Amino acid sequence: DAPPRAADWLNLPCPVKYEDLQRETQASMRPDHFEGFRFDMTKPVSPKFMLSHSLSMVNDEHLTQGNQIVKTPSSQYELGANVIDSRLLLIGRVDSQGALSARGKYDFTDRLSAKFQAQLVGEPDMSQTMFDFDYRGGDFQTQLKVGNNSFYGWNYIQSVTPRTALGGEIFWLGQQRKSGVGLAGRHESPAGHVATCQVATTRLLSMSYWHKVSDKVYLSADFMWNWGQREAQAALGYDYMLNTGRVRGKIDSSGIMSMFLEERFTQGSVAC
Repeated sequence: DAPPRAADWLNLPCPVKYEDLQRETQASMRPDHFEGFRFDMTKPVSPKFMLSHSLSMVNDEHLTQGNQIVKTPSSQYELGANVIDSRLLLIGRVDSQGALSARGKYDFTDRLSAKFQAQLVGEPDMSQTMFDFDYRGGDFQTQLKVGNNSFYGWNYIQSVTPRTALGGEIFWLGQQRKSGVGLAGRHESPAGHVATCQVATTRLLSMSYWHKVSDKVYLSADFMWNWGQREAQAALGYDYMLNTGRVRGKIDSSGIMSMFLEERFTQGSVAC
């Protein structure tokens, strides 16, 4: 066998964004779970403009004064519009309840980009907006975040070896007059397995592991500990790719099991 190649310490790869440290585990274990049925359809109008329709019939959970969960059936229709260009991305959604959500991204250069997210609802003080400014270096990424209610944040992640990256973040919640600092690490094995660890002064510790069994099967595990409230939770999950669909599920330390089935009928039509 050929000897392993020596690491080029002056030409390390660019790591993932700090907010995407656990992207593989989150994609497998944190899909948009709901109890019911949802149908999504996207129709291209032009090469750069698309319309989307979404119809859902689900059970909403409400907590009574006696701490009992009551489920009530509900339905919702959502209309969306997407604009996709080489440097610009705009996505807007409005539902039958009158809630409006939008997000967008613009690439100023190959390294500098800006994006925004907004959710506007009729209830007072419930609308949210967030602006992100991202810079991608040769072996690092950094991001500045500005949101409503005087939220400010900054994070930075740096490759320290060809397969390991370390980073940190700081944030300030002006309305609550709270601040925090976080540290994180991510390691990718040659086989594609990913392990991460994050700790913050908000008294949270989060660890995750994502294992690639094959091109269609993935296993994942995560652990979260809030030492301030002396609470911990762990979960095991799976992710299986079908020819025209995807099955994801998990079981956590509370004994709750969930499964998410996504089936693609035609290009642009998805049922969940």
